[in-house]
Amino acid sequence: MMRSVLPLGFVLILVPAAWGQTRDPEAGEPARVANRQQRADAAPKPPFDPPGQQELAQLQRLLAAWESQSKGTKTLECAFKRWSYAPGAAPSGVPKDTSTGVIKYAAPDKGLFKVEQKVFFAGMNDDGKPLFTPQPGQYGEWWVCNGKELIEFDRSREECRIQTLPPDMQGQQIFNSPLPFVFNLDAEQIQQRYWVRQVAPPKPGIVLIEAWPKRQEDRAQYRLVQIALDEETMIPSALVMYAPNFDIKTNPEWDHYEFTSCNRNGKGQWLQNFWKGFIDEKPPSDWKVLRNHFVPPPNAERTADADDESNKSIR
Repeated sequence: MMRSVLPLGFVLILVPAAWGQTRDPEAGEPARVANRQQRADAAPKPPFDPPGQQELAQLQRLLAAWESQSKGTKTLECAFKRWSYAPGAAPSGVPKDTSTGVIKYAAPDKGLFKVEQKVFFAGMNDDGKPLFTPQPGQYGEWWVCNGKELIEFDRSREECRIQTLPPDMQGQQIFNSPLPFVFNLDAEQIQQRYWVRQVAPPKPGIVLIEAWPKRQEDRAQYRLVQIALDEETMIPSALVMYAPNFDIKTNPEWDHYEFTSCNRNGKGQWLQNFWKGFIDEKPPSDWKVLRNHFVPPPNAERTADADDESNKSIR
């Protein structure tokens, strides 16, 4: 459904503030004021009323606890199941496809996301239940970040695409992804990038957070994200991503993830097995290998601010 702005479709890494920016040395103060006003006029509005003082204090406590848990994670492995819904692809309330797979993470810069099975809606059985079957060449995502490279395994094309990270990006945190907030949560950065609020959970023992993106590159991928946290461990147990043009009546399109069998900071034999099978960097010998250098997407807001500061220094 949603596609990442990065070729690998999952990892978004913190990048330098001004990447590949351009400037007009002749631009004067009126132009800068006009550009700043245009950005302000085009800026999205908060999707909900600002929380009251008590609600805001509660949210800050919650985010602090979540950040503490997240940054204390050195290794994490869990299974996931994903249900993808799209209008017209299946009856109402029935996913167009379902996937199962595994996620692995090792702080700060190693990650794996692999769909191990993907099946598609193929009609209704005689008993009225949906039937799902695999489709030839449709395997789902499989990517790896080893800290120095982003690696995508395309099983349908039998290709391995490898992107080398710039030296100044190697060893940095995996910050975000189409599964936002699963790794290395930073409460301050999240609030800079998203409008965040706590909402009523669907059942006891769950903390439910909504995040609405402020930046255009995020809004192009999803309208909002809901994250369900276990109330005791603060580990994500489910996540729902709504399509950029989601509408409950006209375009009910979303992805629903559930995370199970989570093992965090394991020890002993589990940890040895974790590292032994963590990263499979070599494709089959008959696959085509494509290599290039990773180019991160520019952050328009931060680039524009940097342009302003640069123009000041030129003047």
